[in-house]
Amino acid sequence: MSFNIAIDGPAGAGKSTIAKRAAKELSFIYVDTGAMYRAITLGLMRRGTDIEDVQALERSLAEIEVTIDYRDGAQQVYLNGENVSGSIRTEEVSARTSACAAKPQVRAKLTDLQRELARKENVLMDGRDIGTAILPDAQLKIYLTASVQTRAQRRYKELIERGESCSLEAIEKDIEERDYRDMHRETAPLKQAEDAVLVDSSDMTIEEVTARIVELARERIGSGCGA
Repeated sequence: MSFNIAIDGPAGAGKSTIAKRAAKELSFIYVDTGAMYRAITLGLMRRGTDIEDVQALERSLAEIEVTIDYRDGAQQVYLNGENVSGSIRTEEVSARTSACAAKPQVRAKLTDLQRELARKENVLMDGRDIGTAILPDAQLKIYLTASVQTRAQRRYKELIERGESCSLEAIEKDIEERDYRDMHRETAPLKQAEDAVLVDSSDMTIEEVTARIVELARERIGSGCGA
């Protein structure tokens, strides 16, 4: 039986960075669900799809295929056969992903793929609704968060280091808006699962958060929770 770890939380909380590290330490497969949604968003953007037009959205989704593969342990995301692992990390794609991911048609397209991976392998999966909707039976659930100010500073630093021009004030505003959309969307809103462990990373280093999650996982595995 596979052991599944679900990490949920708002944008910029460090889920992907920490999940990758924890998965490596535990020898689990890391599944970046956000990257899958980004790939679909990129596909819709390239087609100029109006996501509020249900018929247009469904037509475009029928022509979009998102697959994942692993190269040297790192997840690679493909959009209709093209490796878009780098292309999906632009600020433009980031800004539009939340609205696209809120569409039930988009979520339904990816849910089956994510669940099938978790059924066959020991996975650490991060996103917005992993513990509440995608993997409700995960043996360990984490709700990872941080203050809006901390998350904005992290995003600002990341973009500056990549050579992109950005505004800290604009990033903070965008994060607040994304939080609201994610928490109030009709389909699978962002919330802490009742049985999730809350981890606030505002005053913690990446290493400290990773160590905490690895510790919790090993405790659960050691107690025989589905390893």
